Amino acid sequence: MAKISACIISYNEEKKIEGCLKSLLPVADEIIIIDSLSSDNTLKIAEKYTGKIFHQKFMGHIEQKNLAVEKASHDWVISLDCDERLTEELQQSILTIKDQLDETDADAYCMARKTFYIYRWLNYCWYPDIKTRLFNKNTAHWGGTNPHDRVITDGNNIVKLKGDIQHYSFDTLSDHIQTIDKFTEIGADEIIRKNKRASIISPFTHAFWIFIKTYFIKRGFLDGFAGILVASLSCMHVFIKYSKVIIKRKQDKGINT
Repeated sequence: MAKISACIISYNEEKKIEGCLKSLLPVADEIIIIDSLSSDNTLKIAEKYTGKIFHQKFMGHIEQKNLAVEKASHDWVISLDCDERLTEELQQSILTIKDQLDETDADAYCMARKTFYIYRWLNYCWYPDIKTRLFNKNTAHWGGTNPHDRVITDGNNIVKLKGDIQHYSFDTLSDHIQTIDKFTEIGADEIIRKNKRASIISPFTHAFWIFIKTYFIKRGFLDGFAGILVASLSCMHVFIKYSKVIIKRKQDKGINT
C-alpha cells in the first residue's frame, strides 16, 4: 500500500486546525505543517497530531505549500488548508484507491469542495468548486497566482473522487471583508509583478463578469441571501483588486490623476 503525506500551511488557526487534522488521520501516514510563526494556540494543538512542524516566515501561499511538499517523506501528497476537512465519503474514496496509487495511471486526484459561509452551506455559487489536492510530488507542484494557488501536474489525467472537502470559510461578514482587503493587496501585487495588462475599465468589466457568473450562471440566487452576499462581495473583491493595480501603477509613475 502506498503511503500518503498530508501537507498543511498554518498561521493563527487555533479555531479550525484541529478539525482539519482529525479528518486527515484515517488517510495520512504523516502530517507535515509549515507554520508562519503563529502567536496563538495553533502549534500547541498541532503538536497533538504531528511532530513534523516547521517554522517559516510567510513567503506566499504557493511558496509555503511547495515547501511543505518538499518536506514530505512520501511521494503521494494530500494538501488541505486549515479551514478544510475531508468528509467520511471522501476519506473512504481515498482509502479505496490507496492500494493502487503506486501503479495508477492517474496524474492526480481532484474532488469537490463545499463551503460553509457564515450561517449555511453554499450549494450553488461556490459549488462544486473542484480542487486537485491528492498528487504525486514528483510530477506535480503548487503554482498559479497568489493568493489563488492551484496544483499543476505534468499530465492531464486528473481523476475525480467521490466525496467533498468541507470548507469552513468565513465566520462573519467582517471576516470576509477583511480577507478581501488582504487578498486584493496580494493579488494586485501579483498582477503588477507579472506585468499583466489592466486598463481603467478593468475593475468594471472583471467585477461585472464575476457577479454574472456567480449569481446567474452558477445559480447563486438559489443560495438565498447568502448567495447575494457572496456574489456582491466577489464582485467587490475583483473591483478592488484591479483598482489597486491601477492606483499602484500611477503611484509608481508619480501620476497624481
